[in-house]
Amino acid sequence: MQIDTSIHSLPIFQALANETRLEIIHLLGKNEMNISTLASQLNLSSAIITRHIRQLEDAGIVKTRRLPGKSGLQKLASLSIDYIGVNFPEKIYPEYRSYLTEIKIGHYTDYLVEPTCGLATAESIIGDTDQPRYFLDSQRVDAELIWLGKGFVEYKIPNIFHSDETVELVDISFEISSEFPISNNTWPSDITYYINGIKLGTDTISGNFSDVRGRITPDWWPDMCSQYGLLKHIRINRFDTGIDAVPISNLNIKDLHLENSDFFTFRIASETDVENVGGLTLFGKKWGNHPQNIKVLTYVS
Repeated sequence: MQIDTSIHSLPIFQALANETRLEIIHLLGKNEMNISTLASQLNLSSAIITRHIRQLEDAGIVKTRRLPGKSGLQKLASLSIDYIGVNFPEKIYPEYRSYLTEIKIGHYTDYLVEPTCGLATAESIIGDTDQPRYFLDSQRVDAELIWLGKGFVEYKIPNIFHSDETVELVDISFEISSEFPISNNTWPSDITYYINGIKLGTDTISGNFSDVRGRITPDWWPDMCSQYGLLKHIRINRFDTGIDAVPISNLNIKDLHLENSDFFTFRIASETDVENVGGLTLFGKKWGNHPQNIKVLTYVS
């Protein structure tokens, strides 16, 4: 049985708001019983039990039937339901649906980079290294590795949820390290993230790693150069923003107003006004340790 908190459900709440009637429900949950048996079990008169049964029956919780007994017809009572669910006016924990979007790291729509910088596909380096102009090369859409000493790359993420849906949580994941010429396993970098120009927060990446080869890094790439990064998860929910389950700001999903546009921008930046200006390196689906592009999971209700 499903009920709500309207006046129409009041008889059910009233029927349940009594210790004796709850004991009757407990007994009938085991077996069908007649009035006299219930009266004996509860040490009450048959007349009192009859009134309780009538109220439970009016509420739709109990049903009765009459059968011939030793001294005439007897009334047998049994439960008519085994579950009652109450629907409150507003769901605190709504059912979520999710939409997955994947963006290749070379599909940025805006950028500003300073050397050391460069791009590479799974087969070769694009153009010359330390030349920002190659970030406009047509091959950049196939990039599987991007590195820059300072600056940012920005992506447009399509909003593919429906107009009648409410965004509850956004999870953005990607593989990233700092940037250092060739490599440096202990080179921290403070990376700052933005959505729609709103600063989400800053997270420190501990190094640019080459201690071992990346599991899916192309064979032609030298052992001494950047091999893999750390898989990061940025989650923005109704309460705050976190990276890898650690809160970094009080910014919540409503602050971003994602429903107001067909897309939102996501920026990854190595800025100059931080303690560790260590650049950034992004790894695509065919490079590093994690075979994925930038993944955006949008949960809606």
